[in-house]
Amino acid sequence: MSAQYFAQLDENNIVTKVAVVEQEYLEANPNRYEGRWVETFFHTEGKTYAGLGYIYDETTQDFVAPVVEEPAES
Repeated sequence: MSAQYFAQLDENNIVTKVAVVEQEYLEANPNRYEGRWVETFFHTEGKTYAGLGYIYDETTQDFVAPVVEEPAES
């Protein structure tokens, strides 16, 4: 089986961890992989690979990068 990638989400659908793990192992070890985990895809057209701080969009079932505001010039 090939590698699978999963993102752990907090209560606001923000990614807190990313792990490379087979889905069967993830599901068989709920004490090690607590909370909600959603599969993310690496090198898959039309999908965004999750990173820390990314937001999971339930509608598109994809991840959105966080908006980083530039500091205001003084």
